[in-house]
Amino acid sequence: MNSIFELDKFVDDSLFLSFRHIVTLILFLFLIILLYTLRQYYQIKKYGRWTLFFSLAFSEISLLLWSSSVDQWHIRYNLPLHLCTISLYLSMYMLAFKSYFVFEVVYFFGIGGALQAIITPDLFYTFPHFRFFHFFIAHFAIILASLYMVWVEKFTVTLKSIIKSMLVLNTFAIIAFFINKVTGANYMFLSRKPPNISILDYLGPYPWYIFSLELVALLMFLLLYLPFFIKKKLAKKVKTF
Repeated sequence: MNSIFELDKFVDDSLFLSFRHIVTLILFLFLIILLYTLRQYYQIKKYGRWTLFFSLAFSEISLLLWSSSVDQWHIRYNLPLHLCTISLYLSMYMLAFKSYFVFEVVYFFGIGGALQAIITPDLFYTFPHFRFFHFFIAHFAIILASLYMVWVEKFTVTLKSIIKSMLVLNTFAIIAFFINKVTGANYMFLSRKPPNISILDYLGPYPWYIFSLELVALLMFLLLYLPFFIKKKLAKKVKTF
């Protein structure tokens, strides 16, 4: 049983679109459908928010404990400056305090970043290693947290929310950029591309892919705003009849 926590067990650098990866993506889709289907249930309203909160908290605490226990904690890798780690902490705050402002910003780059990570995982461990479970639980919970706030708490976003999210995202990026320069880290992949397959492979060489990524982020944010835009337009049409 201890082998699932060992560094040299279940190592695999070909997880992308493997059988285990595809099954995991199907499970993720099932969880999204389940949350939407049960969104009106009393149990979801009572326990769903805190279930997601503790899932996020447990995933982060367990990673820190594991990194320390196998002597892998390092300032270059474990500061909360990865995009999904930033999203994780913001999602926890959002869930705990039902913060609308935090929802406005994390809805966009939280879902966008976590979805990219799930589809093209920067992960060198496969099932049933601890890091496999941690990686997908954390990223699933980040997305489900924002969807919970939309479907259960009825939060919504506007075009101004996109601007806020871009500003917050770039503020974190500036901080990560200078931390990378000082420590030699690669937070938010601002120093180099990840070794595994990712969208960055199609956005040009360093440093131009960073500017391309800004455009991709904006397009992703607009796409995530589209359901709210359509709902708003449909509501206006209903009022006119």
